[in-house]
Amino acid sequence: MEKQLRTDFKKIIDSSNFSEKEIIKKEKYLNKFVQNGFPGKKNEDWKFLDLNQVIKSNIENLDYFNENIPNEVDPKIYVDGLEHNKIVFINGRIEKIDFKYEESDKFEMKDQFDSECLLDDVNSLVDLNSALTNKYYKIQVKEHYAVKKPVIIYSLTTSKISSKNINIRLDFDLKSNSSLKIIDYSIDKSENNFVNIVYNFNLQKDAILKNYKLDNEENNNIKYSYNNINLDTNSVAENFILSLGSSFIKNEINCNLNGKYSSAFVNGIFNLDNNKNHEIRTSINHLNENTKSYQLIKSVLGENTKSAYQGKIFVKSNAQKTDGYQLSKAILLSDNSEFNAKPELEIYADDVKCSHGSASGSLNQDSIFYLMSRGLNYKEAKELLINGFLLDVVEKITDNEIKNLIKNIMGLKECI
Repeated sequence: MEKQLRTDFKKIIDSSNFSEKEIIKKEKYLNKFVQNGFPGKKNEDWKFLDLNQVIKSNIENLDYFNENIPNEVDPKIYVDGLEHNKIVFINGRIEKIDFKYEESDKFEMKDQFDSECLLDDVNSLVDLNSALTNKYYKIQVKEHYAVKKPVIIYSLTTSKISSKNINIRLDFDLKSNSSLKIIDYSIDKSENNFVNIVYNFNLQKDAILKNYKLDNEENNNIKYSYNNINLDTNSVAENFILSLGSSFIKNEINCNLNGKYSSAFVNGIFNLDNNKNHEIRTSINHLNENTKSYQLIKSVLGENTKSAYQGKIFVKSNAQKTDGYQLSKAILLSDNSEFNAKPELEIYADDVKCSHGSASGSLNQDSIFYLMSRGLNYKEAKELLINGFLLDVVEKITDNEIKNLIKNIMGLKECI
């Protein structure tokens, strides 16, 4: 692996315009990844999804260099029925940026070759991303500006690629009293690739972020997503994850509640079949007083599927008046399905309100019998119960347009 990695790293550097200073930084991250490799079960945070073994078993001779070849954007990929701004990645390369609904002096995206804000000491996959991304992009929302329409970030892979490592990095800077809604939307027409996406958010005072991640199309790729969110005073980050399409995927969200009265919300759904293995891991760090967090994760697991939720609430000693809540629930539809939960509370303050809970089990047969006695067949009764179970999470979404979009994607209907 190391020989291939260093050969491909040289190709990336030769095809880019990095300064000598930047190259030295990227070599540092490359060396860290070579030293640690892909994470596996020896790493406590990866005990439920051994990425090292998954890649070895599913991808032969992973190629880290992807030629910078333009791709044509097919408008048919765009989400219908929702007016939105667009950023389109195809095979890791930006092909289209369209912010037609916004004021150009208030909302902008630009290349940035200064990687001062690269994330240190996170994990080897973030190191790999820092080493191999050939461009950094920064999206900035100016003070007192509310982005008028959601931004959908299309992450598309095509049948042209296989056994590739794709790395994408975006930075988001939300100035004071600004707001942004983004939808991270995956569309995969490729097989057996490793997609590694890192987003870094900086929310200043009174900023609002609504961040939705949708992985709903069937594919055999392996994916990792890391979102780092820093929140200043009275800022809010709402996060939603729909996890059902890829063969293997792990979503990580790290929220640092740095300012007083800042809040973080993470809601997620696993709805798995066909031997899928998915995980969500969250770290909510309460670092100042009067901060709040809420997390709700629900799983519906079919034949030979596996989901895991690792959720940690950390409360610093000066973070008095913290309010932190975490709950995970799972419905197991097969004897061969598996749900793993690892809730953690690490609290160093004494005036706090923190709790966590986890539960799993099969569908309630009495409820199915009751619905069948009212005229539904077994399949309809089962679907109605699952519908109600998952709808509880979707209803936490505060944007009605996006809530309805996600309901349509999932085929959910209101329970009467």
